[in-house]
Amino acid sequence: MARVRPKIVFLTSPGGETEDLRELLADHCEVVYADSLGPRDSDASYLILPADPGNLGQTGLGDHERDVLLNSVGEALCLVTADGKLLWGNRMFDSIDSDIKQEVLTAAQEAAVSFEGLEYDPKAEPPMIRREIEIGANKLYELRMAPMIVDGVTGFGDRAVGVLRDISHAGAVRRKLKAVDQAGARLNRFDRDAVSKMNAVQRLKLLEERVTKASKDVLDYDQFAIRLIDEHTGRLEPVINVGFTQDAIDLELYPAEEGNGTIGYVAATGKAYICHDTTTDDRYLVGASEARSSLTVPLMVGESIIGVLDIESKEVDAFDDQDVQYVMQFARFVAMSLQTLNMLVVERSATGATITGRFEGELRAPLEDILREAECMSQETTDPVAAAHIARIREDVEAIRSRLKNVAAGPNTILGVDEVKCDKIDDLLNGKRALVADDNERIGSMIADVLGRRGCEVVLCKSGQDAINELEASGADGHSRFDFVVSDISMPDRNGYEVFSVASRIVPEDAIILMTGFGYDPHHSIVRASQEGMKNVLYKPFQAARLIDEVHKALTPPESA
Repeated sequence: MARVRPKIVFLTSPGGETEDLRELLADHCEVVYADSLGPRDSDASYLILPADPGNLGQTGLGDHERDVLLNSVGEALCLVTADGKLLWGNRMFDSIDSDIKQEVLTAAQEAAVSFEGLEYDPKAEPPMIRREIEIGANKLYELRMAPMIVDGVTGFGDRAVGVLRDISHAGAVRRKLKAVDQAGARLNRFDRDAVSKMNAVQRLKLLEERVTKASKDVLDYDQFAIRLIDEHTGRLEPVINVGFTQDAIDLELYPAEEGNGTIGYVAATGKAYICHDTTTDDRYLVGASEARSSLTVPLMVGESIIGVLDIESKEVDAFDDQDVQYVMQFARFVAMSLQTLNMLVVERSATGATITGRFEGELRAPLEDILREAECMSQETTDPVAAAHIARIREDVEAIRSRLKNVAAGPNTILGVDEVKCDKIDDLLNGKRALVADDNERIGSMIADVLGRRGCEVVLCKSGQDAINELEASGADGHSRFDFVVSDISMPDRNGYEVFSVASRIVPEDAIILMTGFGYDPHHSIVRASQEGMKNVLYKPFQAARLIDEVHKALTPPESA
């Protein structure tokens, strides 16, 4: 509840010395002049202030009126001379601790000395000195000091008016924001080399641990969720959930002001939202267990909304505008860390391709020289054995060039395909029915070719929706079911998690393999699928032999593995 401000009535006319004092007190009291005084009401404190508080004895006010004046103001007031003499102080000033009082008197005396002799300019702002006094860990005061004008012609006198205000709440806010800043800095302190080698599950686990620790230690929240907007489907995908029910995690939400809960509203508008009571707020949907209030804020990178941070409490009306300030600050750091992690992985992919391209350029000249020498040798010899060796040299040079191009392609290729290209039937794979889904036609064809040569019947899908359609059809009566599934996680229409969700109803979870480039998981499909039982992940570019090994593991019963 807001504090009721005391009201001070000046009996004098506006202007002059009283106007200076009115400006000094305006931050702490409602100051009016007698001629503008409205009807009295029971909620206001009416005080009568003389023209010169430094000359109270000559105003005609009685002792009672002076007591009312000095003791009813909601701040500690004092008047101090340059030689340190306390001319007056109100009851609140008398009641403050002696150590605070002494600091106030010392500061006011120093201020009075500094004001003494200064020229007075009625058109200029009067000088003001502000100082903060901190007592212990939880108490913080603001002391404002201004000169008392005793001669409006020649200058200021030797007196300083001191106004002491308790700003402990503001100090606590300031300390909390500083703690949030420090926690955010720790959140974004990554070892680039270590993070770039992590897979998607490990990276998000690292972030989840840091966000959870900061949320509990700094913000004192222990139930929260992070959802990110899938750039292809537009859905708000849950990527981190602490304390939320499975029903809440399973909600299919989109950025929309209506029909998608507080999370969808915040993602659509970019505005923070406080649900004061989950039982009466129509916008609130299911969330954390036993939640009675919530605070949802946007996750933003620049001007773009990438998702939301939703915090929930078991207490009614647990959040206020101050919490919004804390959580909005924290959310900025969370968004930055998500962006940094993804950028590190993308950077690794780009760097790998750049380095490989440089190697290809460096090797181009010597490889061409080898081919020229081989051509010369072939023209000078008629020995069939030597000719065969020369032909092998040419093949090896072409193989080097091809493999360099494959490595430079990064996640857009599969390595070592030539080494496993054979038509030898694999007893474990022979007759098995496989679904391969990848919108990269080259990779899909390479996988289908490797599996098909070993006896698999392969259905190749170029989109996530095609894969889902094939899976659902295979689950219908009278259709051949798939024995295993290999799917990319980043496709333009449906992501890997959606394919996994459908596939897990058709084939055993152990028989589902997801693929991603350099550990990049833009929709956090791998993380969500892993949380629901998926165990097999291939990080592009992978060796074709590794693909075969993973398929073998997927098809081998656990007891015989």
